Amino acid sequence: MIRLFGHHVSAINLVLALLELTLFFGALHLGVGVRFGWQLPHDIASGDPWITGAVFALVLSFSLASMGLYQRRAQDGEAGFLVRLGIAFVIGTTLLALLFYLFPALFMGRGILALSLLFSFIGTVLLRVAFDRIAGAEWQKRRVLVLGAGVNAERIAEVAERGGNQAFCVVGYVPLPRSQRLLGEDKLLAQTGSLLELAIAHNVDEIVVAADDRRRKLPVGELLDCRLSGFGVQDLLTFFEKEQAAVKIDLLHPSWIFFSRDGFRMGVTGLYGKRLLDLMLGSLMLLLAAPVMLLVALASLIESRGRDPILYHQIRVGQGGLPFRLHKFRSMRVDAEADGRPRWAAKNDARITRLGAFLRRTRLDELPQLFNVLKGQMSLVGPRPERPEFVERLTTGIPYYAERHRVKPGLTGWAQLLYPYGSDEEDAKSKLEFDLYYVKNAGIFLDLIILLQTVEVVLLGKGAR
Repeated sequence: MIRLFGHHVSAINLVLALLELTLFFGALHLGVGVRFGWQLPHDIASGDPWITGAVFALVLSFSLASMGLYQRRAQDGEAGFLVRLGIAFVIGTTLLALLFYLFPALFMGRGILALSLLFSFIGTVLLRVAFDRIAGAEWQKRRVLVLGAGVNAERIAEVAERGGNQAFCVVGYVPLPRSQRLLGEDKLLAQTGSLLELAIAHNVDEIVVAADDRRRKLPVGELLDCRLSGFGVQDLLTFFEKEQAAVKIDLLHPSWIFFSRDGFRMGVTGLYGKRLLDLMLGSLMLLLAAPVMLLVALASLIESRGRDPILYHQIRVGQGGLPFRLHKFRSMRVDAEADGRPRWAAKNDARITRLGAFLRRTRLDELPQLFNVLKGQMSLVGPRPERPEFVERLTTGIPYYAERHRVKPGLTGWAQLLYPYGSDEEDAKSKLEFDLYYVKNAGIFLDLIILLQTVEVVLLGKGAR
């Protein structure tokens, strides 16, 4: 860690920022070279290309920093990186256009600017890939110091030991006085100095308070010192929300919702922006999917010999708990619930037709729901809508289940990406943890990440049943 302007900054992230600053500066001059053969005509710009290059590099670096691309963070995958990078370049281009308007001498032509932005975007992606290979994946992981060594700390240890694509690594656990210790001595850190000194020595990004009983005395003064020195300090629920993109129901208490610094709200701009995204992308998807939908309809007619309906309509619960009529291509036999008892689809469900199995695996049965999106009953992204019979039962048995209806249901959702298809109440509870994360953090940015990652789900058939 390097102390910069009163805060501790990761040295490896600082190196990356300097490399990209150099990259952006070189990209502008490369744009000049490709456009004009390294000889800039006098009528293109009256200013110094070195000054313009410096301004260009600083603006793009600032834009990347504004999107959190120089922070170790909970990983949101390649899709999340591309969305952040894309938004950063939109911000950078807007700022550059404003600067060029205010200071015309800096402007170097639209062709040069377009090429420079293209080279910068490609160069950033390639540099990040190379940086990951050289520095290793560990540099992206948040370095966490856990305060506590009891039951709650053990929960963190269990998640950390699973391996895989964890977005954090635990540098150690600091036991609290007069508290139980369930972790081995090899995981504990001896606190010879202050908590701040320990955090600096281990290059920590944040401290997680995992005390089993907060009524016992916490080192409040030391935690305050760490917080004011630039280190993050979080409770256990916020940690799991950040690192696992889920709100743990067994840890959730109303006061956490009351005092959350952000989330659980979407401004007017976000609401209208989300609706505009639904209308634009929904219309485009419907236009592109029209030939496929026609083929599915013909295949359905052929399979049933014209005896069964092509579409299946079912009542689902939408935003605010209001029912609406959802449309799907029929994938089950018409007598699937002849006994009148609603049931979830099961693995290798005998009620599914041969065509229906293909439609469910490829998600083509969901295409008619685009009409629900355009009518405003659904969104492209949101918690999947459930049937009223299931909602009534789950609301009674699972705390906070009704909160998933705070937003519009979606054609795809956060839970669909991170949890397999659910067929019982335990699965519904696990999926609710991801749905609550979406409800808390809903917005255009998260929607774009989900839509990009959904492409992988559709192509690989993840979670389909």
